[in-house]
Amino acid sequence: MSQDPMDFEWNYWIEWGRERILWLLAGHLLVSQVSRLLVEKYKPWCLMVYGMAACSLLLGIKGFAVILLHATISFAVAQFQLSLLTWLCSLILLSTLRIPAVEDAKRKWYDTENEYYLLLFTVSVRCLFCISFSLEYCWHRPAQKSSHSFLWMLAYVFYYPTFHNGPLMNFSEFSKQMRRQEAFSLKTNLSILIVGIIRIFFWWCLAELMIHLMYIHALYSSALPLEAASYWALG
Repeated sequence: MSQDPMDFEWNYWIEWGRERILWLLAGHLLVSQVSRLLVEKYKPWCLMVYGMAACSLLLGIKGFAVILLHATISFAVAQFQLSLLTWLCSLILLSTLRIPAVEDAKRKWYDTENEYYLLLFTVSVRCLFCISFSLEYCWHRPAQKSSHSFLWMLAYVFYYPTFHNGPLMNFSEFSKQMRRQEAFSLKTNLSILIVGIIRIFFWWCLAELMIHLMYIHALYSSALPLEAASYWALG
């Protein structure tokens, strides 16, 4: 059975995954394990530098600069410690993605539309991470601000496994995991890696099966079949 031809997003991410993202995730795993073995104290900063390098490689220096600028503005606004101001700042930054002049300028940075869309996806998701960090900065007492430095924000924003399309991890959870020191065990780490690969493979197969059996995108892009169906069928 043929695949649903209207499912743009799945094909889009599969193409990016095969070309670069999968290899960059493998690179992140390597850097994570090496830094854990050799310089565990500096592991967050090693991963931050790797995330910045991966961002520059995929989105270019200009794309990297846009994300860095958003993070800097969000951090500066968070200094006022007003949640409402943080939300307003985030909405304004997101709204800049829909300004025609800004869209045209960003499109000129790339050779293909897919590269431009990757920037849009990434900036939108990064905005959620900036909101999480900024809100926690607003809520914490002055004595706790040392754990919410700009460097920690960059480590959080440029954490590569969640970089392009999530999932969202709030800053407190990210910080807790990064600060936790565990004894290195090759057997444990290998078993976690194998289980993770099996999980990814299972969900990937399920998604592929749904695309080939359930033409969801093709159906909702055409109103006539939906109007002709009964409520029971739609349900």
